[in-house]
Amino acid sequence: MTQETPTPTRRYARVLSIAGSDSGGGAGIQADLKTFAALGCYGMTAITALTAQNTLGVRGIHGVPPGFLATQIDAVVEDIGVDAVKIGMLHSPDVVRVVADAIRRHGLPHVVLDPVMVATSGDRLIVPETVAVLVRELFPLAEVITPNLDEAALLLGRPIQGADALAEAAQALCGLGAKAALLKGGHLQGDEVVDVLALPGGICHRLASPRIATHNGHGTGCTLSSAIAAQLALGLPLVQAVQAARAYILGAIAAGADVRTGRGHGPLNHGYAPVVQRVF
Repeated sequence: MTQETPTPTRRYARVLSIAGSDSGGGAGIQADLKTFAALGCYGMTAITALTAQNTLGVRGIHGVPPGFLATQIDAVVEDIGVDAVKIGMLHSPDVVRVVADAIRRHGLPHVVLDPVMVATSGDRLIVPETVAVLVRELFPLAEVITPNLDEAALLLGRPIQGADALAEAAQALCGLGAKAALLKGGHLQGDEVVDVLALPGGICHRLASPRIATHNGHGTGCTLSSAIAAQLALGLPLVQAVQAARAYILGAIAAGADVRTGRGHGPLNHGYAPVVQRVF
């Protein structure tokens, strides 16, 4: 009699990144997968666009047809399943609508939306008409959005002047329809980096840390949002997930601060303290 192999019942924490590809490896899908792996999660991807870029800047963007993006998402969800989602660069209104439709159809949990609009190099990565669609379609579906100062200013239609204005601006972002907003203040001057997490009911958490001197900041936003999604997939509540993700990225920045990769803004050291992939 042939003995059947038992069907495995344990699984990994599964995180899907819906984002653009960075040929230089420091941001986008590549940074997301490195982050998921470093934090002990199983990473999957649905690529929205290909970019030709390096540490000096973006040379070109080639969008993936919206229908094929939907096929990527469906293929992953219907077979492997998803415990959390990180959303990055969505370059056109049709791509935004495809992603929003997939989240609704599949009931995808723990959506972290990083509204990627401008690269570290200053190159714009999103067409203007996409912004309104992003706010209308995806903000209500996200557990948290994670804009930086430039992106928040574009979303709110006004500049954000100093660390004292972060809490009010973060609450204003929630007023656009987001359930929670992590406003990143890293672009402000000073020896301290201050981020603010705004929650429903007017609650704000101020997260501060000493600034790390480095020229290697490419992919910090992608990495932070990916780390939040990973921590949510592993079961942490939002506030603790943000705190844990922030601790991870600070370590990754520090570990890669004195490393030379390319001639421009280099990447973080995503693998500075990897953990064993966890099973449940």
